[in-house]
Amino acid sequence: MKKYKKIRAIISGGGTGGHIFPAVSIASKLRELNPENEILFVGAEGKMEMEKVPAAGFEIVGLPILGLQRQLNWKNIKNDIQVPFRWLASLRKAGRIIDSFKPDIAIGVGGYASAPLLRKAVAKGIPTLIQEQNGFAGLTNRMLSKKVGCICVAYEGMEKFFPADKIVFSGNPIRPEMHPYSAAERKEALAFYGLDPAKKHLLIVGGSLGSGTLNAAMKKWISDGCPGGEGVQVLWQCGKYYKKGVDEFMAGRDLPDIRHSDFIARMDYAYAAADLIISRSGASSISEICATRKAAVFVPSPNVAEDHQTHNAMALVSKDAAVLVRDAEAAEKLMPAAMELIRDEKKIAQMERNTEPLARLDAAQTIVDEIYKLV
Repeated sequence: MKKYKKIRAIISGGGTGGHIFPAVSIASKLRELNPENEILFVGAEGKMEMEKVPAAGFEIVGLPILGLQRQLNWKNIKNDIQVPFRWLASLRKAGRIIDSFKPDIAIGVGGYASAPLLRKAVAKGIPTLIQEQNGFAGLTNRMLSKKVGCICVAYEGMEKFFPADKIVFSGNPIRPEMHPYSAAERKEALAFYGLDPAKKHLLIVGGSLGSGTLNAAMKKWISDGCPGGEGVQVLWQCGKYYKKGVDEFMAGRDLPDIRHSDFIARMDYAYAAADLIISRSGASSISEICATRKAAVFVPSPNVAEDHQTHNAMALVSKDAAVLVRDAEAAEKLMPAAMELIRDEKKIAQMERNTEPLARLDAAQTIVDEIYKLV
């Protein structure tokens, strides 16, 4: 077995789960390959990484950086006035962090917190690597790409954003419990949720905060009498932000085949049980759906930079591995499309087969091997 020497690594970035969870997967792989590896995360003060990273067992330091807000209102104007001052303060703090921790490598996973750390690392001659999760590269990674040593990507055709000679096709790192499930694992998952094996099973994933669009589509479908839903059981993750409203909506409705919750703790079981998944098309969601070989209907969020969720989804739709419903059309079209598709076993099987070439179960290992090459 290959031996991995002890290294010190800084991993920077965050802001969304799509940046944080791949970062944690990379860190976990580094620790798995050599438990003596020392890892420090650098994020943005007040953002979700400051909670999620310690919960995963890693140390994190926050930078005072802010991102530019493009929507014009008084709150955003006050934010944007602070941006250059916060940027300079973050650069200074990033330099102090590097001088204190003395990393062998700096790894950026996207999000504006990674920019000052990677810039300082490059200036100090420290090897650097960035990982781009999406099919449309983020601004921070595009800015850093000419300076870093390696760029790990999850989609084909990224040469339009990055220098071709630095690109490594790695895929996105995912949680190890996300894999193609056996019949025995599916049976175990159905039993865990108390689902009927004779029925079809739809999983709706709105993310930890939830998706107003997906919840609104579900509410309309339920209000219309659940047309086409005979023999279909639904696991509906509505998100903690919307839980109270969904609870009130569902109160008094006798719908035992629809289970709603703000959070799904055993997401591996939820994936294993599902015949079809409805989801936003963030990079991590797409990578997990491909890894688990599941058919999906994607509703790209319109509230993301450069519409990158549509680019992500189209990478699968173009290969007949998923279906896309536009956010603006979801209320009318999403649930009818899902109910039609979930009964088409031939189409579902074809979509599941078509996800297989897109799955990269070894993404974290590929990225760590590139890290060691740079070190």
